[in-house]
Amino acid sequence: MSNVTDPIADFLTRLRNSRSARLETLQVPYSKMKVEMTRILKAEGYIAAYEVETGGQVPQIRITNKFVNRTPAITGIKRVSRPGLRRYVGAQDVPRVLNGMGIAILSTSSGILTDRDARKQNVGGELLAYVW
Repeated sequence: MSNVTDPIADFLTRLRNSRSARLETLQVPYSKMKVEMTRILKAEGYIAAYEVETGGQVPQIRITNKFVNRTPAITGIKRVSRPGLRRYVGAQDVPRVLNGMGIAILSTSSGILTDRDARKQNVGGELLAYVW
């Protein structure tokens, strides 16, 4: 396998490409952060299901895309913070994506949270991605 410098961007790109190609399932390499981001996408209704496969040499996350009337549930994904330019927000500055129609995913001291949960818990952190 190749060495990826930004695994979160690779994860989001694989999701974006599978959505564009209308693939039913995709596999991404395992990491705790990717599993938490996938859990959030499932809880928010952007993907149908996911499971962690540990049977092979390299653990994988198998994600089942969600389609509504043959249209992908994920309209867009944008990576915000990246290794070359980290973007942090305070508890009062957590952004709203498409006026509440999308979600922002943050890495906080309380774990990986959506923008709504971060506002409820009054915590800020690193702004990872926007999903709508």
